[in-house]
Amino acid sequence: MLSAVQHAISSMHERYFDPITVNDLAAEVFVSPFHFSRMFAKVTGVTPGRYLTAVRLFEAKRLLLTTSLTVSDIVCSVGYSSVGTFTSRFTQAVGMTPTQYRSPEVGQLLVAVSPGFQRLPALEALRNAGVGCARPQSDGGSIVGRIEMPTGSMPATVLVGVFPDMIPQRGPVAFKGMPKVGSTELIINNVPDGRWVVIAAAEHQAAPGVPTAFSLGMISEPVTISAGAVANADIRMRALQPTDPPIAFTLAGQGSPTVPRQFVAEVRGLRAVA
Repeated sequence: MLSAVQHAISSMHERYFDPITVNDLAAEVFVSPFHFSRMFAKVTGVTPGRYLTAVRLFEAKRLLLTTSLTVSDIVCSVGYSSVGTFTSRFTQAVGMTPTQYRSPEVGQLLVAVSPGFQRLPALEALRNAGVGCARPQSDGGSIVGRIEMPTGSMPATVLVGVFPDMIPQRGPVAFKGMPKVGSTELIINNVPDGRWVVIAAAEHQAAPGVPTAFSLGMISEPVTISAGAVANADIRMRALQPTDPPIAFTLAGQGSPTVPRQFVAEVRGLRAVA
């Protein structure tokens, strides 16, 4: 089962610009579309269609931020046939139009986690990332718990975000940045009412000349938050896996690419691991 899903994921990454269907992927691994969809969801936690959409949006974001290609060219490069359809779906998922996503602030505060590419904002930005969530307010709840790092791992810069689903396309509704920590307690205040997924990404320190290691963690079940309530969320970090769906979102303001000046002033750049 795992090998069949890995084969399908490899096909998605290699052919995301083609009109791939579930039937096509199922045929490649010699199972029925129904059986393929069930085993794919069991391994990855999402349907094949949602996974493919995540791959396409990840690539679209990468092209918007790193190339001068027109939106029309990018649409063709990531498997969409209509600029209007792509723009509508991108804006609905991300909270910004493709043009707004090209704002410098979006790239400066980008978080990207995939098996082949990882990026966190600079340490100075994450050190103050949780300022807005530091003190409880009457109209928000809190998430408390513990982050457990992989055994033997080095201290890490960690970003913990609260999202509506497990493949976030836009910024978190609440988040916290923690520099140079190991296993540690977690408190995120001022979380809005709702049912949320908590995701953590960590960039571990490394010796000179040694590639930086990343780890990823997610709560097993969504948490429900109401005003003044406290929910528990323990997160066990792990190494990235080939089956992990690609995640890319920005900490820049949602609905507008504008970032508070005091926050941008603290950003010194981005560190990336390819």
